[in-house]
Amino acid sequence: MATTAVKARNAKRKEMAAKYEARRAELKAAGDYEGLQKLPRNSMSIRVRSRCTLTGRGRGVYQKYGLCRNKFRELALEGKIPGVRKASW
Repeated sequence: MATTAVKARNAKRKEMAAKYEARRAELKAAGDYEGLQKLPRNSMSIRVRSRCTLTGRGRGVYQKYGLCRNKFRELALEGKIPGVRKASW
């Protein structure tokens, strides 16, 4: 489970990326690469990590559900995810 500091850092990056998205697009269209370099590093959308909404795990996260593979499996076995069930043959 990710620490609260890691979750908070990622949330801050999400906010910054949304805040500077329009400004970044303007500078990119104008070809002003020096202006882009002056923007905060964490304002780049590539620095935002997809994390599990329940545990904060940063690896093995299904974007469609926002869950890591471990929690997805647990919830699917319990029948709490609509339309998903464990395969058996």
